This record gives sequence, structure tokens and C-alpha cells, in this order.
Amino acid sequence: MKQPIRLALTMGDPAGIGPEIIVKAAHQMRDLVQQGRVELQVFGSGAALQRATELLKLDAAPLTMIDVGPVEGDMPVGQVTAAAGKWSYLAVERAVQMTQAGQIDAIVTAPLCKEALHLAGYPFEGHTEMLAHLTGMRDGVMMLAHGGMRVSHVSTHCPLSEVPKRLTPVRLRRVLDVTLDALRALGIERPRIAVAGLNPHAGEGGILGKEDGEIIAPIVAEYAAAGHAVTGPWAGDTVFIKLRAGQFDAVIAMFHDQGHIPVKLLGFSIDPATGAWNAVSGVNITLGLPILRTSVDHGTAFDIAGKGIASADSMVDAANYAMTLVEGLRRTKNSSTTTSETSA
Repeated sequence: MKQPIRLALTMGDPAGIGPEIIVKAAHQMRDLVQQGRVELQVFGSGAALQRATELLKLDAAPLTMIDVGPVEGDMPVGQVTAAAGKWSYLAVERAVQMTQAGQIDAIVTAPLCKEALHLAGYPFEGHTEMLAHLTGMRDGVMMLAHGGMRVSHVSTHCPLSEVPKRLTPVRLRRVLDVTLDALRALGIERPRIAVAGLNPHAGEGGILGKEDGEIIAPIVAEYAAAGHAVTGPWAGDTVFIKLRAGQFDAVIAMFHDQGHIPVKLLGFSIDPATGAWNAVSGVNITLGLPILRTSVDHGTAFDIAGKGIASADSMVDAANYAMTLVEGLRRTKNSSTTTSETSA
């Protein structure tokens, strides 16, 4: 029998929808747990998990709770507090420690609140930067995924004025390398990657900006010459249409909104009668770290926290993506071991 995949589900901000979507996701995945395919361990506030369980009237049996407290201070549902920010940090910190110790296979994160995190004294821009700090790796890469829409980012949480400075040959090579590795772990033997341009119309031959021709194009040519199916720079306003059409397996976006908007536009399900979103799917994957991490592709939703109406679709997607990546890495490891033994 295969070893179960051990997932750490970090609660994110306990005052947001994190506890609720974890309980709902565990309920949806209970058959996988019972079959021994996955173990779900929750990191965060035991009291918040209990509150969500009682609210939803769902069985928490598929979950093992690891309380990372105590933490002083109240954390009312739907409000930004330093206490909730500290819970958020401690949950991720403990999950990283156990993953590095080989006790966890991958981390799946619920959303945290950056303001609460900063109030607690942790000045990180988000999960990606926090994980880079905790693992000692400063060059993590964010990939968003929704079905066949997979988008890696050269830069994420920074002012637009900083983006051109962060587009360097070293950074672009790093994003391409880890994206190629991730796509292979997902079972794509020869990944096709499109690199988006930084400027409108990919610089229009230098008229609208020099970075596309001077930085992006040479790196694309370098990877193509090495046998990789990497092309670009492509105009940012059309490359995602080609991705959705299946012409590529992933796109490299230059900055946060360039990559996030197309994925989130498809991931949010809107109720036409009310104009409200009623579900969201999609996954945030951190690449280039010594650990595996996936996440929901939405925020804390303080406005609906405590009402029991939050959708767990993105949480389930994130857990399934984590399982697929773990299985892919196990196949690669087993293949390498078999090859080494045969060679010996």
C-alpha cells in the first residue's frame, strides 16, 4: 500500500474564512482520508477550528488539529487583529518546520490578512515572502493555476515602478527553470511555455519599451536553443487567450496583475441574479522552495466570515494540486532510484 500523502493545512487568519473552508474541504475529502490516500493536519487555533465545526455542523474527524498557541489577545470573527496575525504566522512556521523535518509532504495554506500580519510584527508581503524567509530561499516563484491556465510570475507584490528593475536575466531564468520542473511534476513531459512581454505589444520593436527586446528575447532564445519549447515575448493582451486555447501549458507573467487578472477572471463564479460571487476555484503554488506549498486563490473574506457560506472549492483544488505534485515528485524519485540501481 502506498504511503499516504501528509498535508499540513494552515488556517491563515483565524478570524477569516480559513477555519470554515478547511472544515468543508476536509468533509469533501473524507473518502480519500478513509482510503488512506491522504492525511490532513490542521495548523492554527484549535478554538477557531472548533467554532467552525460547530457553525457548519460537520464532522471534524478527517482532521488532526495541531494548535500552535497560546497567543494572547482576542480575535473577533471578521476583524483585523494582531492576535490573528500572530496565529497566522505561527501556523506557517510550525508547518514549515515539520515539512523540513520530513513529517509533512506539502503545505496547503488558507488565506491570511497582511494587515494583521504586520500588526503582529511580521512585515511580510504575503505567504510567498514569508515562506522564502522561513526556508532561507529568497527566490521563490508564484504560480497561479486554474485548470489548464497556469501562470508563473517574475514579480508579484511590489509597486509597478519596481517591476522593470526586478526583470533581470537571472530572475527570468529562475522562473523558467522552476516552472519547467513543476510542469514535469504535473505529468507534462515536454512543457510549452510562453513568456509574456513587459510592455504593451511586447515593446513594439522597442518603440514602447526596450526590456522585451534587450532582456526577455535573448533569454527565450537561449532556452529555445537548449531544446525547450519556450517562446516569446508575446503581447500580454493576447497570450492568455492562446493559453486558454491550449496552445501553451503555462505563461510567464512579468508582474502581479498581468498574471492574476486572467486567472481570477475565470476562477470566480458569479451569480447573475445578484452580481455576487458564490464560488472561486484556482490554486496558488509556490515554486522554487525546498518544500511544496499550494494555496487558495482568494482572500480572508472578512465580510462573510462566520456565516458558513464560504466556498471550499479553491481549498480542495489546492489540496488536490499538492497531492498531484507530491505524487509526481515520488515518481521522479523512484525513477531515479531505479535508474541508479540498474546502472550499478
